[in-house]
Amino acid sequence: MVPPQLPRPPASRLARPSWRDSRLVVGVLLVVLATALGAKAVASARDTVPVYAAAVALKAGDRLTTETLRRVDVQLGAVEGGYLSAAADLPADAYALREVRAGELVPVTAVGGRSEIAVSPITLRAEADSVAALVAGSVVDVWVSRRDPAATQERYLEASLVLRAVPVAWIPPDQGSFGVSAATAAVQLLVPSGEVQKVITAVDESARFTLVPVPGSLRAKAA
Repeated sequence: MVPPQLPRPPASRLARPSWRDSRLVVGVLLVVLATALGAKAVASARDTVPVYAAAVALKAGDRLTTETLRRVDVQLGAVEGGYLSAAADLPADAYALREVRAGELVPVTAVGGRSEIAVSPITLRAEADSVAALVAGSVVDVWVSRRDPAATQERYLEASLVLRAVPVAWIPPDQGSFGVSAATAAVQLLVPSGEVQKVITAVDESARFTLVPVPGSLRAKAA
């Protein structure tokens, strides 16, 4: 006796994909989009321009040379014109007009000729403790305590802020040649030209100077 055979489901045929298949259309669009984005990324990576960055910390009055600057190729887009281009030689009369930290791109507004430098180097003595944490390139607020003219002994009036955000140009390594008082230390500041007379007057009056670093400015490394 022949055993009964179970019914078999009809075999399904694989349908050939059609352009009307939404999944196929979406897949093709994704491939095209990925290709386009990849090509754009490669093109953007090559779209760089040469500009100058500070090789060392620059202060107002520093001359710009190939030793103080280095060329970098970067993508700037719409702000390309805001930075010093390295596509041509540096002008012979190029100076820093304000602080630019080492490694930063040099803004066009921070560069000018010698006649545009609006600061003068003034060397004075300030409280040693306030100078100890500073280096060339530090930026400080200058506080002045004037002598009390009514006092018979050395006494100072309440300190007042006379200058804001003044760069430190130089701190002499041999402090002994600038005076014998261990309570004070010599320091050279880049004082705005319009404020020079005020500072010189305070120096002549033997006023006491205290320098307060501006938050975020350069500091001496801890020993």
